Amino acid sequence: MIAAGIIALLLGFLLGIPILWTIGIILVIVGLVLLVLGQTGRAVGGRKHYF
Repeated sequence: MIAAGIIALLLGFLLGIPILWTIGIILVIVGLVLLVLGQTGRAVGGRKHYF
């Protein structure tokens, strides 16, 4: 999810499409939150690890 967010950020910036920029920011933030929750040992969506 983090990789998809970074790709959306880059495409939004290079192509000048603001909605891709916004979606990229949201995907990166959600991906980081899930990563942190997975690293702390909390089950995310029924899984111990989120990769």
